[in-house]
Amino acid sequence: MREDPENEQADDGGGKQRPIPDEAGILAFLTLSDSFYPPDAANADVVQQRRWYDALCAAFDAPPPPGMTSEDGKVAGRIPVRRYRPAALTARARILYIHGGGFVVGSLDSHDAICAEIAEAAGAELVSVDYRLSPEHVWPAAFDDCWAVLVDLLLEGRPVIVAGDSAGGNLAAGIALKARDEELRGILGQALVYPALGGDLSAGSYVEMAEAPGLTTADVAYYRDIYKAPAGHPHAFPLAAGRLEGLPPTFITAAHYDPLRDDARVYAARLALSGVSVEFREEREMVHAWLRARFMSEGARAGFAALCDALRRMAQA
Repeated sequence: MREDPENEQADDGGGKQRPIPDEAGILAFLTLSDSFYPPDAANADVVQQRRWYDALCAAFDAPPPPGMTSEDGKVAGRIPVRRYRPAALTARARILYIHGGGFVVGSLDSHDAICAEIAEAAGAELVSVDYRLSPEHVWPAAFDDCWAVLVDLLLEGRPVIVAGDSAGGNLAAGIALKARDEELRGILGQALVYPALGGDLSAGSYVEMAEAPGLTTADVAYYRDIYKAPAGHPHAFPLAAGRLEGLPPTFITAAHYDPLRDDARVYAARLALSGVSVEFREEREMVHAWLRARFMSEGARAGFAALCDALRRMAQA
């Protein structure tokens, strides 16, 4: 690993500096990803973006762990969910997992293998939610769907851990804030994976990592625009929350080569200053979406193991 990775950059051919990690596994992952989902995918129409994303996800698919069962259903008669149950069920708490995809792409299938492996590692039931996507359904549709599933799970009388990656990390953090605000009890913890939390696009990692591979600051701006959440709303942009006291124990993991990196850093710091128990990791050689690289990259494998361990500890507390 390089001594000062912030200074390692390459010209992208257009005069802009593109930060590049060192690890061979993550570089191979980026090459394979780009062959399915081009770096300029956000310039295509949404239908094409979803086709590319589905192909990308299929390329990194994996069989479920032995004995894992899953069942599709609906919450409130309309919100598709998938429930995973490992062969060795040791936790009473359940995990609500919310997939990433910029609020534009992603589905129950896109994160199927990831969810199955998390459920297995945590020894817990896991429920994945297929929330409505933009631009067909803008804010607060996705948030409302995730909130409805959370309420439904808590009404069944068992504790819940909320988790998600990228846009899913945004939604997980947002519903945890709303649960706190409405004094809804039963959330044991939250796990946020390279979450998009509403940081300043003109500062910090949004500038330093503006041309990072896997996700650029321009991509983040595009996803925010298409989602159309109101600026400053704490449930849509959790960094805008005036106070963070009373939130559940939190695990946050960030990718160093990611414009969203400082969202995770700042949120973790603010949570700690607010008295919330926080575990923070920054994966030094990782890029956005490194969860899919867990079979190709040692760094991603270690990061995924840490995420699973945190969820296991939360679920079995």
